[in-house]
Amino acid sequence: MEEVVIENLFNGEREVQVEAARDLSKLSSKQRQKLAERGVIEPLILMLHSQDYDAIEAALFALLSLAFGSERNKIRIRKSGAIPVLLSLLQCQSESLIELTVAALLILSSCTANKLAIASHGVIQHLVEFLNGDYAGDHNNMNSSISIRAKLDVIATLHNLSTCHQIIPLIVSSGVPFSLLQQIHNSEKSSELVEKIMGLLENVVSMSETALCETASSGGSIRALVETVEDGSPQCKEHAVGILLLICQSCRERYRGLILREGVMPGLLQLSVDGTWRAKNAARELLLLLRDCSSYGSSSEQPKHELIEQIMQEIDAGENVEGTTLRLVEEMIAKLST
Repeated sequence: MEEVVIENLFNGEREVQVEAARDLSKLSSKQRQKLAERGVIEPLILMLHSQDYDAIEAALFALLSLAFGSERNKIRIRKSGAIPVLLSLLQCQSESLIELTVAALLILSSCTANKLAIASHGVIQHLVEFLNGDYAGDHNNMNSSISIRAKLDVIATLHNLSTCHQIIPLIVSSGVPFSLLQQIHNSEKSSELVEKIMGLLENVVSMSETALCETASSGGSIRALVETVEDGSPQCKEHAVGILLLICQSCRERYRGLILREGVMPGLLQLSVDGTWRAKNAARELLLLLRDCSSYGSSSEQPKHELIEQIMQEIDAGENVEGTTLRLVEEMIAKLST
């Protein structure tokens, strides 16, 4: 079987090559590794240049199967010239091929040895354009129908690349923070997409002061983060409060009032009691930065600030059982809402 696959990939006609690529995907991981060592990646890359949909699809599946679980093969695929052709495939008019292409970029970017090389090909800018809907132009409005799965894989690919500190400046200069904020504005705050976006955004702003400033100053960004603290999934809330904390820590005098004016307190108080372990800590730390309200707001707001002080003292004391603290927080949120 292995010899037939090799022979057909290197010397077969187009239909025979397609069948061989499909057969390769069905082999065991050990067999696929042997084939990779014998050079089958090169003909598969050549198949990606074809204008034949079936050939491209079969080659992509075969390359994915070779890359899965093998760092060595991920490097081989990248060194064989896969990245430029994958980027060109992002502009095709087939949703299924686009999804496979993004999946391939995701798997290749998970390899530490590939990250800098992948970034050097301009992948980040291409992914940002893809996320913004700049691909495929107006041709059949293709990008509007791109699946959430493809977007999730784009975010995951960017996240993989963001773990390499040398790439962070390129990520920031490519407009990733702004693009992520736009996606947050236009998406359901409790969705998996926003959860992954928030995770990537927190990772980027925690490593780049420029990204943090851009995020904090972008119109509506603080409001979107506050809305996510209120309406997001537990992980969304954790990332959102982490970003708000970083913003407030960066310049408390500048951002404390802006955060307070977006009505963060109810969600923050709730999160300080029933959030994830990390979210609780971040919420309580942010509350400490926001709690000095002596110079904030009008005199009519002072009673609410006094209530905030009261509940903060209860939380700080740490002597209440969980149920009692939750009850106090719920009472506080009710009073803040009136």
